[in-house]
Amino acid sequence: VESGVEETLTYALFPPEHWRRIRTNNGIERLNREIKRRTDAVGSFPAGDAAVMLAAARCKYVAEGGWGSRRYLDTELLDGWDEREVLKRQS
Repeated sequence: VESGVEETLTYALFPPEHWRRIRTNNGIERLNREIKRRTDAVGSFPAGDAAVMLAAARCKYVAEGGWGSRRYLDTELLDGWDEREVLKRQS
């Protein structure tokens, strides 16, 4: 645990407004649940390619729809931000 603490807390170098989104993977989990819901509705697939095509179609739909237009991180908060300066202040 001690050897990995610095790597684990890397997210704290970013602005505090980004911390929650950096340390979680809620967006990926939500997409996986959506794909699982769709594949469960189909049941069995005639070929492996059919499952991949369904998952890809769902990802495309999500990217083009409401999920794809949301901004996950506010990059304006990073204007003028320098990781080296943050590291110097922590030392």
